[in-house]
Parts: sequence; C-alpha cells; structure tokens
Amino acid sequence: MTAAVATDLTAGTWAIDPVHSSVSFSVRHLVVSKVRGTFQNFSGAIVVAEDGTPSVTAEIAVDSVFTGNEQRDEHLKAADFFDVANHPTATFASTGVRADGDAYVLTGDFTLKGVTKSIDLTLDYNGVNPGMGHGAVAGFEASVVINRKDFGVDIDMPLETGGAVVGDKVTITLEIEALRQA
Repeated sequence: MTAAVATDLTAGTWAIDPVHSSVSFSVRHLVVSKVRGTFQNFSGAIVVAEDGTPSVTAEIAVDSVFTGNEQRDEHLKAADFFDVANHPTATFASTGVRADGDAYVLTGDFTLKGVTKSIDLTLDYNGVNPGMGHGAVAGFEASVVINRKDFGVDIDMPLETGGAVVGDKVTITLEIEALRQA
C-alpha cells in the first residue's frame, strides 16, 4: 500500500462502508469446534498521503457483538469478557505498513478492554473499482490472531477432561470496502 505498489489507491480519505464490510472473529470452543461472531457497529477511515503512505483508524462498538445466541452475547458484554459498561469501544490506529510478498503487513495499536498492544495484521489489497455512482471504492481483507488474555479477557473456564470452554487464541477477520470521500 505504498505509492510504488498500489498506485490506484489515490491520496485522500477512504471511509469504511459498514454496509459492505464486516468485522468478525472466531475462537475455539470446548477444544473441538469454533464459535464465530461479528461486531455489527464499526467505523473507520484510511487516509492516504500524497506520497502514497496510508494510515488507518477504526473503532468498534463492542456491545454490538453478535454470535447468534442472545445469552452468549450478553455474557460476552459482561465483565468476564468485554466489560462493555467500562470499555464500550475497541480501537485500532496504524503505525506502519510494509509489503510482504503479494500482501502487506499493517502494524498498529489495538485497544480492547482498556489494554493497548501492537498487532500485525496480514493485509490483502483487492484494488479499486469506480463504484456504482457514489465514487471509487477500494477493497481490503485483513486478519490477525491475538491472545485474548493479552487484552484482559482472561476468564478461565477449564474442562474436567483438559482444555477450556473458550480458547485463548482469537482470529479477527476484516472484510473492508472503503469509499473515496470527495
């Protein structure tokens, strides 16, 4: 995502289109399967400088978590997990980007439950399309695996047979469509 590589991502602000984007996660459940969920409310922008250097900011309303199970969603909002009463948002602010073969690594500060850590997202840039009458759109896919305990989501729910109800590793996946702002 530098000027030398992604020349069709023009300078300016590209706003994340939440209607055509998603923020999802998966985590091991009962050792043998995964629970998947999404965050329904999020926003963000990619600002591309004249030299092609991008910066990314994003905010997720953590209370918008949706796993398809209301009881589980309410538990995730509680102090055991996200503690949305005290930490209603998760944020990301990029600190750098570098090419990695055909993909990129987007580094930034991720804050969840009041804890900020640097993370590296694997990023695929899908290019730019002229859009459908509302301006150019750019597409991105990104993912990262974090340890939930590093961010204070440290509930332990061990199983009698070994392992835990909820795994420590959480995969976060972003499917982003961003609209070029006038």
